[in-house]
Amino acid sequence: MEQQVIDKVLSNARKRFYVEAWRRFRENKLAFAFLFILGIFFIIAIIGPYIAPYDPYKINLARAREPPSLQHPLGTDELGRDILSRILVGARYTLGISIVSVILGALIGVFLGLVAGFYRGLIDNVVMRIVDVMLAFPAILLAIALSTALGQGFTSLILAISITTFPVYTRLTRNITLQVVEEDYIAAAKLLGERSIHIMFRHILPNIFSIIIVQATYYAGLSILLVSSLGFLGLGIKPPTPEWGSMISSGRGYLLSAPHIALIPGLFISLTVLGFNIVGDGLRDALDPRSKKIL
Repeated sequence: MEQQVIDKVLSNARKRFYVEAWRRFRENKLAFAFLFILGIFFIIAIIGPYIAPYDPYKINLARAREPPSLQHPLGTDELGRDILSRILVGARYTLGISIVSVILGALIGVFLGLVAGFYRGLIDNVVMRIVDVMLAFPAILLAIALSTALGQGFTSLILAISITTFPVYTRLTRNITLQVVEEDYIAAAKLLGERSIHIMFRHILPNIFSIIIVQATYYAGLSILLVSSLGFLGLGIKPPTPEWGSMISSGRGYLLSAPHIALIPGLFISLTVLGFNIVGDGLRDALDPRSKKIL
């Protein structure tokens, strides 16, 4: 009964913290504006194929490399395909792969970090040595190597990026867990005989969740860059599937005669990555653990 009361008090404290954090985030006008923009992009990723004005796969060489016009607001590419339609459809692949990769990488990394930081000893050493080896390679090189080994495709791309990014979450989670396990309420939970899994996911994880959210927001931008970079190098989704990185690659040969083919998808990538970084800054300020501690 006492444990239930304690859990309820802690739950209410966390709810008040996040309500206050949301209020602080809304006060950051720039971050809130980019959150709105990112929301529009995600809506486009969901409904894009249904609102595309043209078939994004239909080739019309008679209208190849046309500049933006009333009929084609963003112009046409080197094969006469409508760029607006390809942008709308491609958002599902670029954003979808990135977000799924971030979620999967965070789940793997947070779990390993919790286990390593809580149990320490041999488990900690083994996990962190693997993480150290993976972090020794630049993210883009590791992603290229994994994509080459796994092959092209939606699933392969998600796995490659998830494996590339999860070591960062593992190290972050492990370092914070090492600090949290020294708190008095963790010692009290152990004395009460609570199971280790219960302590990790009911007491430790809620305390570090805000930091993980901020890190995931930043890495969503990095994941988009990785997806686009792999698409640019021909290691992403197989053509003719519209993906923003591969669209830049197909238009790079026409930068002088038809620059809009490459510049427009590049603009969408830049705006999305910038949006995630600014929202991440806003979340960092709003969820700053030093501003108010979560019990």
